[in-house]
Amino acid sequence: MAQTLDQALAAFSPGLPFVVAFSGGADSSALLLACAQRWPGQVRAVHIHHGLQAAADDFEAHCRDKCRQWQVPLAVRRVQAQPAAGESPEDAARKARYAALSEAVQAEWPEVRDVVLAQHADDQVETLLIALSRGAGLPGLASMPAQWERGGLRWHRPLLSVQGLALREWLSRQAPDSSPQWIEDPSNTDVRFTRNRLRAQVLPALAEALPAFRETFARSAAHAAQAQEVLNELAAEELARIGVPPRIEALQQLSRARQALVLRHWLRQHHATTPSSAQLQELLAQVAACTTRGHRLHLKVGQSYVERNGAYLTYLA
Repeated sequence: MAQTLDQALAAFSPGLPFVVAFSGGADSSALLLACAQRWPGQVRAVHIHHGLQAAADDFEAHCRDKCRQWQVPLAVRRVQAQPAAGESPEDAARKARYAALSEAVQAEWPEVRDVVLAQHADDQVETLLIALSRGAGLPGLASMPAQWERGGLRWHRPLLSVQGLALREWLSRQAPDSSPQWIEDPSNTDVRFTRNRLRAQVLPALAEALPAFRETFARSAAHAAQAQEVLNELAAEELARIGVPPRIEALQQLSRARQALVLRHWLRQHHATTPSSAQLQELLAQVAACTTRGHRLHLKVGQSYVERNGAYLTYLA
């Protein structure tokens, strides 16, 4: 069942003080204001200026004005994300955003360990639908986690059970006669982006045909996340037995499915790389073919190469 903003925050217990990622849009504005009201004096904000559109300066000015009004300390970071070969601008911007958030928190408030993000139930559904459209496996179908740790920080998404419309309605009630509580990003209506097409065309149809789709889709994503957690534990145990870097002969003793599991885990955990389905299938075929000392292996995976080094697989930095 969908939650209200107040219900979601009542169930949320971040370490104090904490940081809210603040874009100036409706979702992060509702989150920041509600957190500032619930934990007065314990909330900080970071705004990332992407420089991707002319309105970016207006976003920053709006965020500075709201943080003064709500008495929330604000740090601003500017990024210019250039996508790598084969990387989408959206992925490049997301990576740059997380890196800048981490840097700002650690530089401005070194005592902070918790960062809170405003993704909500509609964002979760969009993520799941995009994963399905790409033929994703369990990691993709698990969609966005509610919490995780990275770079010495704990990251949280407390609003994954709250609808986007509920956030806007809550925010509008806080100051109905004052200046706008949020700023609209013009790119949110650009249907060239997959998320925007889903938001404008697919979600309304789903709501009409399947009124409870947000809750049922979220439950499916949670099941996928739970299953993936078990597989991660199994992969870690197998990799510890096989060794890092992986011993080829030990890999060959596993079923093809377990080899795939272990190789994905090795590449993701030790080299921050996720192979495509085609790359992984070719890597499995090459591992199977390593039956003589002279067999060479040099395969593109991610931004670098997996190679054979004697009895082991290695990944070139």
